[in-house]
Amino acid sequence: MQDFSGRTAVITGAGSGIGLELARLGATLGMQLVLADVQADALEAATAELRARGARVLGLQVDTADGDSMATLARETRARFGAPHLVFNNAGVGAGGLIWEHSLRTWEWVVGVNLLGVAHGVRLFVPMMLEAARSDAAYAGHVINTASMAGLVNAPNMGVYNVTKHAVVSLSETLYQDLALVCDRIRAHVLCPYFVPTAIAGSERNRPDALRDADGPTRSQRVAKAMTEKAVGSGHVTAAGLAAIVFDAIRADRFYIYSHPQALGALRTRFDDILAGRNPADPYRERPEIGTRLREALRDD
Repeated sequence: MQDFSGRTAVITGAGSGIGLELARLGATLGMQLVLADVQADALEAATAELRARGARVLGLQVDTADGDSMATLARETRARFGAPHLVFNNAGVGAGGLIWEHSLRTWEWVVGVNLLGVAHGVRLFVPMMLEAARSDAAYAGHVINTASMAGLVNAPNMGVYNVTKHAVVSLSETLYQDLALVCDRIRAHVLCPYFVPTAIAGSERNRPDALRDADGPTRSQRVAKAMTEKAVGSGHVTAAGLAAIVFDAIRADRFYIYSHPQALGALRTRFDDILAGRNPADPYRERPEIGTRLREALRDD
């Protein structure tokens, strides 16, 4: 797809961060926008801003973990604009800590948003897009799922997040292959950002009350949050810059989309370990001081 003008994009997590910058760039390119976010005030502000820019915008408060809420998003999108051309399954939340310390509620929350939210977007929008492709020879579509570099490597003390992002990579690769079996005009992509300044470290602000932990965060969870805030806040690739990378990848029909290609050395090390049957390498061997600080923060002795 080279020309985005007049086409429709659905964006989950559109109230802030990467989702908002995708929406802003989509508006600049002349797209019609369907903005979905669980946070009402952020969604309202984003919708108002983009309408003021002259974009045709539908804003809907949506919990991507909830199948009925996502079904409403799909239904309202079709009623307003027809089948979308771009679907950004972008909404995500962050949670860290030692993997055995995640409560059932935390697993349900993070898996619900990060994985099931993407699954709902695929199962609800792809059939609509396939129908559009069958009825219109000029139709073309793209599904872009936001995973993470954490979907390709496994940083310690980030268990539930890593698990969900690996699952999104697998889902996306399978979607790519499945679409290739049935249609040449709908393509899949997976976005794997590294450290991009967003509000993901504050994801707890949108955690449903029913899925909040009764007890406070553990030591490992506090450590993970502090490290995430520092790493994300120091990122040099902005969300706006990443949005431009994403649209360039759509134009080029590039499946894997990276914010920091220079970070792929860790992925090469991981696959070399797998192929050689070696135990996983120390993720901090290039920055041992980080590993030392993390161990000191988590150990009692």
